[in-house]
Amino acid sequence: MAEERAGDELAPNPSVLFLHPDLGVGGAERLVLDAALALQARGCSVTIWTAHYDPGHCFAESRELPVRCAGDWLPRSLGWGGRGAAVCAYVRMIFLALYVLFLGDEVFDVVVCDQVSACIPVFKLARRRKKILFYCHFPDLLLTKRDSFLKRLYRAPIDWVEEYTTGMADCILVNSQFTAAIFKKTFKSLSHRDPDVLYPSLNVTSFDSAVPEKLDDLVPEGKKFLFLSINRYERKKNLPLALEALVKLRGRLTSQDWDRVHLIMAGGYDERVLENVEHYQELKKMAQQFDLDQSVTFLRSFSDKQKISLLHGCTCVIYTPSNEHFGIVPVEAMYMQCPVVAVNSGGPLESIVHSVTGFLCEPDPVQFSEAIEKFIHEPSLKVTMGLAGRARVKEKFSSEAFTEQLYQYVTKLLV
Repeated sequence: MAEERAGDELAPNPSVLFLHPDLGVGGAERLVLDAALALQARGCSVTIWTAHYDPGHCFAESRELPVRCAGDWLPRSLGWGGRGAAVCAYVRMIFLALYVLFLGDEVFDVVVCDQVSACIPVFKLARRRKKILFYCHFPDLLLTKRDSFLKRLYRAPIDWVEEYTTGMADCILVNSQFTAAIFKKTFKSLSHRDPDVLYPSLNVTSFDSAVPEKLDDLVPEGKKFLFLSINRYERKKNLPLALEALVKLRGRLTSQDWDRVHLIMAGGYDERVLENVEHYQELKKMAQQFDLDQSVTFLRSFSDKQKISLLHGCTCVIYTPSNEHFGIVPVEAMYMQCPVVAVNSGGPLESIVHSVTGFLCEPDPVQFSEAIEKFIHEPSLKVTMGLAGRARVKEKFSSEAFTEQLYQYVTKLLV
């Protein structure tokens, strides 16, 4: 394609191949789909290749794109407890890249990959080298603990490969200024590379076209103040903070107000992921210990329509992760005119305006409960902050700006 059009610097509508480890329902998958749809709408030929794809456990928009799968037979881990997940992810992505090059019968100009950079050398060593755009959600080497000598020994070559192969990309994008700063601090050998920031955006069409459903089957009768937590069932998301804040809130309210409060813990859940299964049970047990059984509903692997209905009907979103790389949930909530109470670190510092579109707090149950209580005693906050939130999303995270910016990054690689 691009190589065959030598001298044609303005070659239109490049063919773009997306390479992603597992097309599930997380924030990374949301961004990959939005990016692919954006380039397709801009006239590019787009294909997604992934090691695992289940149409029943993926965003509905994935059905609007050609999605192909290879390598799902390879293990996701090396044993009990998810050990060796990193090296398995590297092997799966390298296999996927090799399959695309030699067996996939694909013609493409640019490869867009994310999360796992180990596949980049495969395309660089191809007879006709491909241009690579790597989207770094966050350095993987910071997402795991090294609490033993064996773990440090195991991670050392993986960390080196991540840093070295990331530097082989022709263009590096990150999801926030926060991640850009962490990138520079973490990858010392890449100090000469300045990643560009491309904020995730919303595919607002699905939000605008959806008709919210009634929540009668999820929310007990008589509940007026509905609070919502949306996050995968992972320990790093600090979901216990929402339950602990609810306990503190109970102590601050009259029994009449407390009886009208309800929390929905909606989370991405995959039975193949041991941590999802374990943490879901841990949270349910915690709710029982706190005597919150009648005040909390746990919802696993909800549909897009359910999410939109929940955002439409809730008083505010409680967003608990610390140092979140970006966090698409607060943006989705603000677009749906729903204020957000979030931890004052990471991506939410760039998406939420404190006391305007929500509240930014220390990851402390007391501070979270104080912020949540304001929506009970001042119901007008929901409306004023909701309107401000929607305006902010339209100004800073519009799909038009995202599409044009991404398209420019892709086409510049071919000049």
